[in-house]
Amino acid sequence: MNQNQQKIQNPETQVQKTPQMNDRDFVNDILTTEKYMTRGYDTALNELSHDQLYQDVLAIYNETANAQRSLYNLMFKNGWYGVEAADAQKLQQSHQQFQGYSNQFPYGGQQLQ
Repeated sequence: MNQNQQKIQNPETQVQKTPQMNDRDFVNDILTTEKYMTRGYDTALNELSHDQLYQDVLAIYNETANAQRSLYNLMFKNGWYGVEAADAQKLQQSHQQFQGYSNQFPYGGQQLQ
């Protein structure tokens, strides 16, 4: 594709634009908070050594990630969140590039038993 990338987006649900926060603003704010929280939980999971605490934080992380996905779906459904369409040729090139990297892994990229 060229510079005019195709945008994948539903028709936008109109909200009143006033100085006060509207539904879109609230959902966007909560989505941003959920993204921030999952990054924090991710860091904690990488550093926790106590197994039960790890399991508890993992459960909270999963709930937060699911809430984040639900909010994204809501925003996408209402046309408040769009994504750029991927160029098939670029996807194929990236796939080939990373497939080549697997040869650099220990054991040649084979699954360990």
